[in-house]
Amino acid sequence: MVVPGADAAVTNGSIRLPPEGRRAEKSRPIDQATLEAAHCWETDDRVPGPAELTDFRRALRLQQAQWRVRHGHPIGTQPIVPKAGKPQRPVGSRMPLAYAQQTAANFVTPAAVEAARARADTPERHQTFDHQRFWADLLSSPSLAVNLFGDLAADPARADKVIHMLWPDAPGHVVDVRFAHSPGRFDPTYLNSLRAFDAAVFLDTGSVIAVDINYHDWLKPEIPRPENVPRYLEVARRSRAFARGAAETLKERGPLAVMWLEHLLLLSMLQHPSGKFTWGRYAVVYPARNTSLADGTKRYVQLLADNTTFAAVTLEQIVRALPLNARSTVRDRYLA
Repeated sequence: MVVPGADAAVTNGSIRLPPEGRRAEKSRPIDQATLEAAHCWETDDRVPGPAELTDFRRALRLQQAQWRVRHGHPIGTQPIVPKAGKPQRPVGSRMPLAYAQQTAANFVTPAAVEAARARADTPERHQTFDHQRFWADLLSSPSLAVNLFGDLAADPARADKVIHMLWPDAPGHVVDVRFAHSPGRFDPTYLNSLRAFDAAVFLDTGSVIAVDINYHDWLKPEIPRPENVPRYLEVARRSRAFARGAAETLKERGPLAVMWLEHLLLLSMLQHPSGKFTWGRYAVVYPARNTSLADGTKRYVQLLADNTTFAAVTLEQIVRALPLNARSTVRDRYLA
């Protein structure tokens, strides 16, 4: 079976998608003086390994700073909310929090603004939600999730068309789109964890597509919570999705830990005693030039015995499937 978004993501049902997963041509690194002039020289952008990923992360930060300037938004700081008498410095890829909350300038369409305000005003039980980055940090992946799917959340019929362009085998029709969503944090009938999806699309057949959005992110090595490993292994075993020995490897500290845990959260929904979830897919979205995510998703697929519940899709593919108004504004913001 060809699973949308895995290595064979070029064909996606009724539409033909270019091979975005192929390594994009490397661009020339941006010099330090240019980044410093835009207040975009950040030590956190440096990651271990080849310089290509560090250069890419620096380019994204500069891109967001240039977008902010182009649209006339003021510059933010580190920390996002400065304290009187404490050190602070300007950061080109941020806006002042009060300004960002008042204007919702981090969100690119009216529907995305509405979805952002609705999510911020509707907390989920036990949620951990970084309101400051959501409003003020232009590199925020949860904010990108709202910009990608906000117009779809406002129009289920349009959402249904887009979702079936991307995943034509998803059964049913879209009825709801939620952001920063977990079916149940610290709920032992799910994963007994705080994990959540950047976006979750629900269909009327009990189907769900759980989406992990990555932009400036990289696969930093993490370790699953040791006291919860028995539950993780139970969900992995019952799913029959993993190759022999894969779960034992994934439970250790490594760059695929978060991907594994979020995939397990989706699998726990399919195993829930209520039986309300009948079909599901966990989809990892990333820019084609994000080598950390591109390489990581390929490694992850190799650990699966059954990849029908997992997909890797480029940001470029998602954007091309969006309605025209959202497509142009999201492309201008994130892919220019």
